[in-house]
Amino acid sequence: MSPDKLVRMANQIATFFRSQPGTDQADRVAAHLRDFWDPSMRAALAAHLAKGGEGLDDLAREAAQKV
Repeated sequence: MSPDKLVRMANQIATFFRSQPGTDQADRVAAHLRDFWDPSMRAALAAHLAKGGEGLDDLAREAAQKV
């Protein structure tokens, strides 16, 4: 899967959890990524993050670092 698509998906998940009450949104985004993303998708997201994480929203970036 392309980095652009992974970034778009991670940002969509972050947008959803940002709208939920509480202060643990990054933890919940990270949990979603661990629970529902294939290991190869998580690895590709980590590789993208290691290259700077271009396009990742702040919440998605924080969650990706927790995964």
